Amino acid sequence: MSMGTRKTDQPPLWIAASDLPASPGHPFYTRLNAMLDAHGFDRFVEGQCHRFYARVMGRPGLAPGRYFRLLLLGYFEGIDSERGIAWRAADSLAVRSFVRLPLNEAPPDHSTISRTRRPIDVETHRAVFTWVQQRLVDAGLLKGKTVAIDATTLEANAAMRSIVRRDTEETYQEFLTGLAKASGIETPTREDLARLDRKRKKKTSNKDWKHPWDPDAKVAKMKDGRTHLAHKAEHAVDLETGAIVAVTLQGADHGDTTTIVETAPAAADQIEDAQADLAEPQPLEEISADKG
Repeated sequence: MSMGTRKTDQPPLWIAASDLPASPGHPFYTRLNAMLDAHGFDRFVEGQCHRFYARVMGRPGLAPGRYFRLLLLGYFEGIDSERGIAWRAADSLAVRSFVRLPLNEAPPDHSTISRTRRPIDVETHRAVFTWVQQRLVDAGLLKGKTVAIDATTLEANAAMRSIVRRDTEETYQEFLTGLAKASGIETPTREDLARLDRKRKKKTSNKDWKHPWDPDAKVAKMKDGRTHLAHKAEHAVDLETGAIVAVTLQGADHGDTTTIVETAPAAADQIEDAQADLAEPQPLEEISADKG
């Protein structure tokens, strides 16, 4: 067998769709689509999202079924950005098949996903989440008797250098410059400001500082020791099956003993909603948490 050489000929201008490489699809996504189709997922989400779509639009919309499939893709593959989800959908024939994206149709870019997400309210997303849980109940994959609750800090998409004072809206640099001038330094240099900053205590208290575009983000110490703006996500998981029961997003500066008070009732409500069609639903009886 000869090694051969690289061909540099110009590619053909037209390619028949039947000549394009075909993908057998990913077994997991193929089974998942079969389950979604069997329970009328697309009709359900279209009914939930009907009021968020205009009759006439200047820009092609993203169908609700396709939008929520993209969210499922991001969850299952651990993609934490809309840009990453859009790239994955454009790169994989198996994902195209799952999202129901024809070969002659351009995949949605990240701005289209973002524009679709913004008008759809939290209650609608929660209704879709509950619909999925009801399917888990039907399959015996959500019991609801014993739930474990734990939290993690998530780095916010906001830079510490952009924080401002809550009272004056001054930036951190402007605030330090004012302190330097008040101490007698008329024209402080960057070295002067850095020296003054090192001597200050409690430099970035959440009581005094906020991010102008993400006011819910809180200054917190991450697990690797860095100080960053962050959010706190707390998950409630069915211990018998591993199914996610509820997720709450809270301030990263709040302790577990404070946030669990909100997550526990949310988990109980979700378990009740997921079993709404059962004659004898299983109520939440036990909650497990770590030492924190």
